[in-house]
Amino acid sequence: MKHIRNFCIIAHIDHGKSTLADRLLEYTKTVSEREAQDQVLDDMDLERERGITIKSHAIQMDYTLDGEEYVLNLIDTPGHVDFSYEVSRSIAACEGALLIVDASQGVQAQTISNLYMALEHDLVIIPVLNKIDLESARPEEVGDEVVNLLGVDPSEIIRASGKTGEGVEEILRAVVERIPAPKGDPDAPLQALIFDSVFNSFRGIIAYFKVVNGSIHKGERVKFINTGKEYDADEVGTLKLSMMPKDEIKTGDVGYIISGIKTSKEVKVGDTITTLDNPADKAIAGFEEVKPMVFAGVYPITPDEFENLRTSLEKLQLNDASLTFQPESSAALGFGFRCGFLGLLHMEIIQERLDREYDMSVITTVPNVSYLVHTKKGEEIEVHNPSGLPDPTLIDFIKEPFIRASIITTTDYIGPIMTLCLGKRGELIKQDYLFGNRIELTYDLPLGEIVIDFYDRLKSVSRGYASFDYQVHDYRPSRLVKVDILLNGEQVDALSFLTHADNAVPMGRRICEKLKELIPRQQFEIAIQAAIGAKVIARETIKAVRKDVTAKCYGGDVSRKRKLLEKQKEGKKRMKQIGNVEVPQKAFLAVLKLD
Repeated sequence: MKHIRNFCIIAHIDHGKSTLADRLLEYTKTVSEREAQDQVLDDMDLERERGITIKSHAIQMDYTLDGEEYVLNLIDTPGHVDFSYEVSRSIAACEGALLIVDASQGVQAQTISNLYMALEHDLVIIPVLNKIDLESARPEEVGDEVVNLLGVDPSEIIRASGKTGEGVEEILRAVVERIPAPKGDPDAPLQALIFDSVFNSFRGIIAYFKVVNGSIHKGERVKFINTGKEYDADEVGTLKLSMMPKDEIKTGDVGYIISGIKTSKEVKVGDTITTLDNPADKAIAGFEEVKPMVFAGVYPITPDEFENLRTSLEKLQLNDASLTFQPESSAALGFGFRCGFLGLLHMEIIQERLDREYDMSVITTVPNVSYLVHTKKGEEIEVHNPSGLPDPTLIDFIKEPFIRASIITTTDYIGPIMTLCLGKRGELIKQDYLFGNRIELTYDLPLGEIVIDFYDRLKSVSRGYASFDYQVHDYRPSRLVKVDILLNGEQVDALSFLTHADNAVPMGRRICEKLKELIPRQQFEIAIQAAIGAKVIARETIKAVRKDVTAKCYGGDVSRKRKLLEKQKEGKKRMKQIGNVEVPQKAFLAVLKLD
């Protein structure tokens, strides 16, 4: 055990985690030259295309220092705020972390939030300044920022470059010397923490675990404590670039188990594995459940694809434990699922993965957050969907979730950022000058205002210099109203939304104008209305496509023309009664991007 080190790499998005991981793998000869490629651990097409890590990746390296051989288990984690749940799971399986800071950009919001997460789990932090080969690198200034943040000695900060490979040897030495070996009792009953799982269409579900106490052998009968299910450990092994089967995984090591599990509900991330012969009396504590932030309806384009969509979501949930879903139905779209996501990027990635990996084209409704509705009877109901709102006469008040947001930027952009936050009903809590011209603004903001376009607008007003991180803070009473969208007097429930009373009229107007552009013209007139209850607050009309019925009349009495026009009017009226309006998929998406 004293030769095992478990560590993860944490950093803000785009600070060079995956590139540095590549260099570590090359240096320890884990990856041969033939297998080497950029971002070797990012195995999804999407990750390579976008240059972001979506999923944590575990891999084992062998390293020799001063004649002694060590086993290093590395987990590369995502940097985007939407995938912070992946980071929390990785941290639970480690004793130390490499905190990577880009020497040209300095400390960012996600750096701080991931750091606090690691410190809560008592991890040893090794600070690394990456990208020091860049001309724009400011190693001295950024080094001071890291010293202020961590309170470490400047000599402890390692200067490295993922591109040139500088400092890689120092990092590996520091991992061995500074990070403690895992603690655990090899003779105790087996307790192994599942920190990830993947679905393999040939082998069933593969669970990744870290052995906390005891050891696990191939062919042993094992039990998952939380679900109470029992299996045979058909294959156990460690994670190199591919899976390496072993006969035994000992205390402190990280490995995988294949036991022919077919249904996704039987594997829960955070569950504990033990053996049947000598079972542990309790599960490993301290694993947090995921809390979805943004909810949206996901519907198949054709209703008979519903069961395929369910299977695809279940398989996807194994690869991404932060996705939650439950069935729901809509009058406009039929049967589908209400899915919970950690943010808008997460929602976009799930949509893309459904399309690529499972060939499922889906319609996604307007995203919204969960509200607490207090009725006049004194009940409290949690509502994830505007159509689930009780009758307005029964509602006493509605509470909406507020977040505590931390925005780090340079002093040049304070004005535009404050204007943006005030426009989103934000409340300034404090502002701290960090170092030099860097400032941290702390705001309380309603989550519903942030969900759609806040992050994009923050990036544009600060020219990309502001970084953003948040935690859900509390629920507060708000003047919220439900706005319905009607087409020819019929409600389209997928376009309904809850918003603050002050924003209802401008928002309703903008949606009506947008729908007028996107819905194709029909043979009859279409009225698009936005309404709060029975009161219509905005209206647009799509004119009918009409034939010129009077073209064949030339000269003669005007009553002949009038007769033909009246006849046409009657026909249009009948058409309107039986005609239905198809809302194109583009319209649902356009409502998200109103600005």
